[in-house]
Amino acid sequence: MSDLLVNSQHGHLTASQRVPAIARPFVSERAARTLDLVEKFVEEECIPADAVYLRQIGETIQQRFNSHPQVIEDLKAKAKKLGLWNMFLPKNHFKEGAGFSNLEYGLMAEYLGKSRVASEATNCAAPDTGNMEVIAKYGSEQQKRRWLDPLLDGKIRSAFLMTEPQVASSDATNIEMSIKRDGDSYILNGQKWWSSGAGDPRCEIYIVLGKTDPNNPVKYKQQSVILVPHNTPGITIHRMLSVFGYDDAPHGHGHITFNNVRVPATNMVLGEGRGFEIIQGRLGPGRIHHAMRSIGAAEKALEWFLARINDERKKPFGEMLNKHGIMLERVARSRIEIDAARLAVLNAAIKIDESDAKGALKEIAEVKVLVPEVNLTVIDRAIQAYGGAGVSQDTPLASMYSNGRTMRIVDGPDEVHLLQLGRNENKRGPAHKKRLEAQRAKGLDLCRQYGIEPKDPLYLGKSVGGTSKL
Repeated sequence: MSDLLVNSQHGHLTASQRVPAIARPFVSERAARTLDLVEKFVEEECIPADAVYLRQIGETIQQRFNSHPQVIEDLKAKAKKLGLWNMFLPKNHFKEGAGFSNLEYGLMAEYLGKSRVASEATNCAAPDTGNMEVIAKYGSEQQKRRWLDPLLDGKIRSAFLMTEPQVASSDATNIEMSIKRDGDSYILNGQKWWSSGAGDPRCEIYIVLGKTDPNNPVKYKQQSVILVPHNTPGITIHRMLSVFGYDDAPHGHGHITFNNVRVPATNMVLGEGRGFEIIQGRLGPGRIHHAMRSIGAAEKALEWFLARINDERKKPFGEMLNKHGIMLERVARSRIEIDAARLAVLNAAIKIDESDAKGALKEIAEVKVLVPEVNLTVIDRAIQAYGGAGVSQDTPLASMYSNGRTMRIVDGPDEVHLLQLGRNENKRGPAHKKRLEAQRAKGLDLCRQYGIEPKDPLYLGKSVGGTSKL
């Protein structure tokens, strides 16, 4: 057995063997076999290739944003031969995908999250996954043939343009990008940032959210989604934004302006005023993908943590770190938190499979908040164990922390999901108040039936009749 797969004191326990018991009834035999292939591909091919990928990108800005590492194409060829391609499109909604459920792909996405290159190598990388879902679910046949087919083949890449620097984009109704009809075309004006994927030299299509009807009294019908080829006149990419100094080259996060950008009217997706419907359909499953990749990152951080505390060369105060109780407590807490977060994500995936993303709003919001916090906590513990090496480029931990921190912002910041959850949970308040009052009243009646003087502890022992017993 390859040392690259050994993951326990007993040798290797396969990914399918480690699927949580509560999820096993929802995993087909085919998905279980594919899950084991994904694990083997990531551990033996992708993670070792991460170092090659980083070297092939280059060092200068010009090199980094004009590169396409050959190792990616080599891995893609291997992935296709193994049948590890487009696993993300859920079988309940898309004929173009590999036929797995959200739960089954979620389990696979965890392993993809352990490597920088694995998601792209299997054509399961954001933002392409969400963009392909949009075109597959809402696009016309013309749009599918022009853009979806090459995306599914991994021949091109795409970008998703939603947020804007001049407004509070956490509330998407604030979006100001203008989309105006002009004959058989639409004209776009405005700016976007955090346009993930726009820096990639293979990016050929932008999916853009803007306003076609800013005066519509229904604020959720003001927006539309339109497809914009990257080389359309009037588009300017001003810069690539960095995350804690990491620029995510070659894909990047672009700050882009549109100046009288004209595209055919046939590029409108689904129809004017359907933008919110489209982006909500896009973001639901995408949040599950992000969450499961984050679980994989947390697992990878824990692996690095365990490797460090078992390094015989490093003995602070004369003992290996695994002899220091505080480290073992951190390991234990990490194990508990990762396992609990995984179950929450799988539950959300099952909920989506049973209905759709709209039917799983609560569960999706829960994991959108919970998982990034768990991921960051586990990575932070691993960084602490490595000391100076943990915050340097000598381990992947600093980069992982940077990427993990963005997950508390992308696809809706924590505050939006917490507010939604809190409001919906609070709607149960009146019913709970009524039930508790009814239970209290029944308890007082039972006291009388048993010959016990009823008292209300909230009124300092006064009897229900009002006579003080103090």
